[in-house]
Amino acid sequence: MEQSIGDSGWRGSYEGWLEAAYDSLLESGVDSVKIMPLAKRLNLSRTSFYWFFRDREELLAALISRWREKNTGNLLKQSEAYAESLAEAMLNVFDCWLNNDLFDSQFEFAVRSWALQSTEILTEVQRADQVRMEALCRMFMRFGCDARAADVRARTTYLVQIGYISMQSKENIALRMRRIPEYISIYTGQVPQQRELDRFFARHGYKSEECNVEPSKF
Repeated sequence: MEQSIGDSGWRGSYEGWLEAAYDSLLESGVDSVKIMPLAKRLNLSRTSFYWFFRDREELLAALISRWREKNTGNLLKQSEAYAESLAEAMLNVFDCWLNNDLFDSQFEFAVRSWALQSTEILTEVQRADQVRMEALCRMFMRFGCDARAADVRARTTYLVQIGYISMQSKENIALRMRRIPEYISIYTGQVPQQRELDRFFARHGYKSEECNVEPSKF
């Protein structure tokens, strides 16, 4: 029954089943991630599932692994990315909040909702929260913050964003871009340089003049 992940055919593929599970989780929650409904979604037989997964629990574990690798993994990478200043380091982290390829906010919300009905998943979420905040704390300390200040700033940065996700807050992207310099100033205590903002906006297809950005001075 060996078959590579990339193989596909009348049984589908590992990634195909996992993607269908991901879509179902986001649309209707974990209770909808069941073998028969997924088979119908893929127009495949139920038995095809077992070529790729031992059971539903293994599929659910694969979803959590995907969430962990994407959201936690990329946040850690962004926190460690090269930056000239703490303000630019925070802008690197902010890439996560604006690029779904780096951090999937809908996936995050779905997993956190799942955690409300599973102590095992709650433990996974709490572990991820700790790992992410520790990474942000290290980022602040790398730029000279003492341990206490780094801890508080890391928690503030992270918990505000998780609040955005948990509340499913929506805002116009241009408005959010205008607010970003102020967020950076509040979180880091530094006013971002225009060249840092220009690089950040360019990564996301915006120009600073389009956003009418004028970060405040403390």
